[in-house]
Amino acid sequence: MTAAGDWRPLADRMRPATTQEVVGQRHLLGPGKPLSGLLNADPLHSAVLWGPPGTGKTTLARLVARNAEADFIALSAVMSGVKDIRQAVDNAKKTKTNSGRLTVLFLDEVHRFNKAQQDAFLPWVEDGTLIFIGATTENPSFELNNALLSRARVYVLKSLSVEDLKALLRRALELKERGLGGAVECSEDQLECLAVAADGDARRALNLLELAAGLAASEREAIINETVVSDVIAGGTRRFDRAGDVFYDQISALHKSVRGSDPDASLYWFARMLDGGCDPLYIARRMVRMASEDIGNADPRALRITLDAWETYDRLGSPEGELALAQALVFMACAAKSNAVYKAYGAASSDARELGSREVPERLRNAPTKLAKSLGHGAGYRYAHNEPGRFAAGENYFPDDMEARIYYEPAAAGLEIQIGEKLAVLREANRKAQEK
Repeated sequence: MTAAGDWRPLADRMRPATTQEVVGQRHLLGPGKPLSGLLNADPLHSAVLWGPPGTGKTTLARLVARNAEADFIALSAVMSGVKDIRQAVDNAKKTKTNSGRLTVLFLDEVHRFNKAQQDAFLPWVEDGTLIFIGATTENPSFELNNALLSRARVYVLKSLSVEDLKALLRRALELKERGLGGAVECSEDQLECLAVAADGDARRALNLLELAAGLAASEREAIINETVVSDVIAGGTRRFDRAGDVFYDQISALHKSVRGSDPDASLYWFARMLDGGCDPLYIARRMVRMASEDIGNADPRALRITLDAWETYDRLGSPEGELALAQALVFMACAAKSNAVYKAYGAASSDARELGSREVPERLRNAPTKLAKSLGHGAGYRYAHNEPGRFAAGENYFPDDMEARIYYEPAAAGLEIQIGEKLAVLREANRKAQEK
């Protein structure tokens, strides 16, 4: 099923040889699109390709070098160090001196390099010795030096659609030199299954097809049928990086779905994270945060319900305990929303940091001893329970040299409607008492 003597994996053989063979990335490729200039060396410039695995980062870097008739040096940040970078720089200098050709240095997983390692090749990017192209699955803003980012354009690659992957798999089935050359048959339904299982990753799609073709070839009819596909994709999980952008993007989507009162989207992202292997206890902890940040006193039950769901999961484990987490998520999504306490706490924290160590007024100080009382601690304190309505109207509980603040403004939602009404009455009573 391969060309004579070519035992490379199908994914490597099928790597696009021209820009026209690239599937997906329509937002970057084609006339007038952002990446077209770089691919046509018009102008040739350093770049960072940011996107999920299997979206064509290495392929595009190779095409840039090929179209620019430049030398291509590929390094992996996992396997390489400063010594390898220096060797690449020396090679680039010699190439430029001997033939005038430029060198494209492709650094895969560039986010694995620390800041010092990134600095090692920065001068050679700056003076034009190297055209740097980095590939990363992580957010460059967090992982790359500002100096390096300022000298390289960032292009964001997207996961391939199911239709893109199906087109790629059809081509691999048909091509004789680089593909399977019609040695096996595969229906559209089974191509669809393989494409969906690949989860936007072209390399994964071709690897699955190669495995399926190998299994099918051992049968008399050489057909990739439902049984073959099921065997190949069994146990596959969706893309989920427990320490990377995909992780934080998905928990962000879950949090925003709850905040946005969408129980259905909340359940979807919850299921996505579990499907990808996320620890349910991590989600449980984040749910407690959501209950305070986005619901607060609009429905105080949310905090207790999330804690109960956490405890339930702790006792039952997976998968039984996951239903309790799902129940709590749905409750929170449907609950009244308020971030009033979240905002009030933030404002109070800011004052505590910025206004210095103001003295506690003597009337509010603790007076557990005779000495403390003799110093005036507690003198003049108005015991609220002895006041009309159990409220000491006009009393100031802030430091005497600090203007009173209003941090907490209840939202017009849920229980906070009643809290807001009560506070309005009390604050008005304070105002009138202080005017006397």
